[in-house]
Amino acid sequence: MRVVVVVFAALLTLGLAAFGVVAAQRANAPAAATAMAAQTAPPVQNARPTPVRAPVADLAQNQIAEVAKPTVASDAPAVASIVLAQNTPAPAPAAAPAAQSAAAPAPAPAKSAPACDKPDGMGLARTVEIDTTGGPAFGTEHFKQYDFLRDKEVVLTFDDGPWPENTPMVIKALTDMCVKGTFFEIGEHATWRPDISKMVAAAGMTIGSHTWSHKDLAKNPYAKDIEKAKDEIEMGVSAVHMAVDGPIAPFFRFPDLQQPADLMTYLGTRNIAIFSTDIDTFDFKIRKPEDVVKSAMTKLAKNGKGILLMHDFQHATAEALPELLRQLKAGGYKIVHMVPKQPVTTLSKYDDMVRAQDKFSNANNTRPQTSVVKTISE
Repeated sequence: MRVVVVVFAALLTLGLAAFGVVAAQRANAPAAATAMAAQTAPPVQNARPTPVRAPVADLAQNQIAEVAKPTVASDAPAVASIVLAQNTPAPAPAAAPAAQSAAAPAPAPAKSAPACDKPDGMGLARTVEIDTTGGPAFGTEHFKQYDFLRDKEVVLTFDDGPWPENTPMVIKALTDMCVKGTFFEIGEHATWRPDISKMVAAAGMTIGSHTWSHKDLAKNPYAKDIEKAKDEIEMGVSAVHMAVDGPIAPFFRFPDLQQPADLMTYLGTRNIAIFSTDIDTFDFKIRKPEDVVKSAMTKLAKNGKGILLMHDFQHATAEALPELLRQLKAGGYKIVHMVPKQPVTTLSKYDDMVRAQDKFSNANNTRPQTSVVKTISE
């Protein structure tokens, strides 16, 4: 029994001794590892101390600033800074002006209408620019989409000129009141009297076209032959352009206001605007100037405003215009002038066709008149 007790005591002593050695080795392991790492690791240059944790807002600002600095320590802090900067909203930029934030630029303010220097003049209320892209159509008698006139505003339009005596009378009446109109000239008439067309342009009027010879394009042979109809339209454009010897408007009015759909489509491809009317005075049926005035004023009173169709070809209209303008002014009406955004472009084929109509021109008449004829005494 004593032997058993002795053996057990010896084994217990050995076990306790072994446990003490292991505990001592474990206690010394971190220090040994640290010492070994210190001996084997390369020294770190300019090592930065770990910053104290700052509030999120301050940290974001600091990290954005850090991205701008060159990295001189280990790569890990730099990568962390970049990620944080990318995921942290930057400070809001200063508010842009309201005009810059708009999707489309604000339209330029309208210029003031020129002052009238005539004692009893009327003057223009507005000048409107027409963008003829795609061939828009105007005149509520046939087209309702573009009704751009305000109450008591009137656009003055004249057809079938230029014509001797009458057209100059119309220009004088308009100029005396400081107002302007739109003239839809017949090409053939313009070739007869290009001097009058030039006078109309020099007075600041808008000049469009009204076919070559005033044919009804809704009737045969033009109704069944679109090429013939195009000849009438395009020769008119070319002839008026040649007569003016300068830019004219891409404005067109069909004779008798007969507007075939296929020709309207064609004019759209040429970016030429189509004009019907709001108020037709039917002055071509009237022989007395006072009746022309009455027709216009009665219809305006009913309609309130409008594109007014008259004819500078008609002598009664030329005589009536001064009184009509006086009554328009007295009645509180205002004149609006239409101008194009871009001038019309003629086609060389039709320019040549118009030149071919001049049976009296020849190769000898190519010099300008001023170099051929000179006044040597008077």
